[in-house]
Formats: sequence, C-alpha cells, structure tokens
Amino acid sequence: MEKDLRKLIEEYLAESKLMQLATSKNNQPWVCNVYFAFDESLNLYWISRPNRRHSGELRENEKVAGTIVHSPDPKNPGRGIQFQGIAKEITDKEEMRVAMKFYAERYGMSPERVEALISGADGHLPYKITPTKYVLFDELNFPDNPYQEYKL
Repeated sequence: MEKDLRKLIEEYLAESKLMQLATSKNNQPWVCNVYFAFDESLNLYWISRPNRRHSGELRENEKVAGTIVHSPDPKNPGRGIQFQGIAKEITDKEEMRVAMKFYAERYGMSPERVEALISGADGHLPYKITPTKYVLFDELNFPDNPYQEYKL
C-alpha cells in the first residue's frame, strides 16, 4: 500500500497548486496561502518576499505544517493533504536554481524572471519544505479508513 499511497500523494500534488502554510512565533500560529511546486522527493517549493510574516517566522522556527485541498464540494468524497516538515529560505545560488526549475516549469515563469529572482533583483526568494510526514485524507480511494499517513 505504501507505493500506492505515495503515487496518490504525487498525483494529488500535481493536481493542486495552492497550499495553506502554517508557521508560528512565540506560540502564536499563522496561516498563509502560497502557490507551490514539488520535486520527486515530495519536497515543496514556493516563492515569497522575505519581509512577509510567514517568511520571518520560519527563519525563527523552521517547523511548519500545512494543508492542500482542492475538492471543496461537500457532495463529492473528501480529499486533501496535510503535512509537517522543516522549512527554510534558500540562499545558496545553486540550490535556488534547483528550486526554481520546479517552480518555473510548473508556472511558466520566464528565464529572465528566474534570473532576476536568483540575483535578488526580483524581491522574492525561494523557500523549501522538507516534509517529515504527509497525511492523505481520501474518502474516494480509502472509504473505510480515509486517514492515511506517509512518513518520509
């Protein structure tokens, strides 16, 4: 079942584009929405301005959680992903290129914009979540037990 579960998670990530990201500071949680991309290891990438609240909070507390939902119709079987992991601002230029490869391909970002981002001229930075656990809530594929954990 592990392989099937991983495949379902990959398919779900491919079908979705917006995640809700939770950070916290001084025991006060915060949630934001960001567009994301992912790689073959199920790492998640997004871009944001470094002065945003979530960006500052993850610099102080790298532990994050989030959710990705794209079936809001209550008439359909519920499906969604929750995750927890470690987030970081990417500052290494080579690591930026790797992250931006996934993000740019997914969103059709021009090479010029990618270079502007990597050079610092864009005002955004790339970020990465290395997940430690995914939870797939899937009433469609697992009607008798929709809560399915996948640890990395």
